[in-house]
Amino acid sequence: MARFLLPARRLLLPKTSAPPPPTGALSIRSYISEMRCSAFKENLLRVLRTEIAYEAESRPPLLPAATFESFTVDDRSGEQWIRLTRKHGREDVKIDATMFDGAAPSKRSAMAMADEDDARLHISLLVEVSKGEASDYVLQFVCSAWPDSIDVDKVFPLRRGPAAPRPYMGPDFKELDEELQSAVREFLEERGVNDDLAEFLHGYMANKDKTELLRLLRNVESYVKK
Repeated sequence: MARFLLPARRLLLPKTSAPPPPTGALSIRSYISEMRCSAFKENLLRVLRTEIAYEAESRPPLLPAATFESFTVDDRSGEQWIRLTRKHGREDVKIDATMFDGAAPSKRSAMAMADEDDARLHISLLVEVSKGEASDYVLQFVCSAWPDSIDVDKVFPLRRGPAAPRPYMGPDFKELDEELQSAVREFLEERGVNDDLAEFLHGYMANKDKTELLRLLRNVESYVKK
């Protein structure tokens, strides 16, 4: 009878977990994991430093211009846009310009297959003309800056204040009367929003693109090194 009870007792006893691996095995696995992480980190740092050296030495960015004609230029370091401001009589003129945000085939290659290196890069502009804080409205112009010209896309008055209602922006600029279009262009040109400004912005943004890329790469390198 006893020989039948012994196996039954063994079945009722709680099962013990498997013994932990030797301390030496854990140390080896941890060492291998650390070595792999270190190798990945060093490889990433090597690639980053190579790219930084190439960008800094082969095509180094220039010191950005602080002014253009009557405009003061705020570079907005680390951001994807810049701001230009100037006075025009009693008016304040403010322009917020993006970095390159689009492209179109050049006029020369429009009839042929578009060449990526021959594309006309696009910059979006928001132009604001105001007559001091006493005025209830400002005039806003949504524009496109191409390498050698500026197109007006929209023009509308905007009420001041944080609780201002959503403005009626009107039709596309090209749908307006041609005489009105011509008068609006003259209005902007008199305030320095012209083809020369478009050319300046394209040169400025090409340089800013290099500057911001180097800043980004160096920031990533700094993070990885820590």
